[in-house]
Amino acid sequence: MAVGRFQVMATLQAARAKRLGLSMTAARSWGLNRAIFYAAAKRGFKEKREIPIRGAEEVERRPIKKTRDAYFLGDEMAYVSKTGRQSYFTIGGKLQTDADFKQQIERRFGNAFSGAWKESLEIMRQYPKDLLLSQSRFFEEVYGPRRDELASKWTEASESGESV
Repeated sequence: MAVGRFQVMATLQAARAKRLGLSMTAARSWGLNRAIFYAAAKRGFKEKREIPIRGAEEVERRPIKKTRDAYFLGDEMAYVSKTGRQSYFTIGGKLQTDADFKQQIERRFGNAFSGAWKESLEIMRQYPKDLLLSQSRFFEEVYGPRRDELASKWTEASESGESV
């Protein structure tokens, strides 16, 4: 199976969240959540909700902020729900879990996911945290310039059964 932009976004977003301090489970949930969010934004949202905006000063003072049902990673917000002891990000009332990440993202990579994950973490280490805390800068400077290159590279690795 081909690795597409959706899988690239989810993997890079998960690596971004991990670099910014989220646990592996929360980072994977964040990555899938943001990939779903951007895919929905591209198609046009069915339901309009007002999304709170955080200014640069607030982001600098408190880079990660969690309220009862909203979580801010820098200036980007996602809804969150708690299940037992674990919190997961949600869209449309649906949790994005580890199992969902494995099925929708990892499975597309086959044996190449481990290498792609390591590469994603290395990419995140190349950028200062203030850039990673910005939704628009992450999209424009990290994801946008390399999404097609990574999709192609990771598809090739997944099809050949090789590591990245």
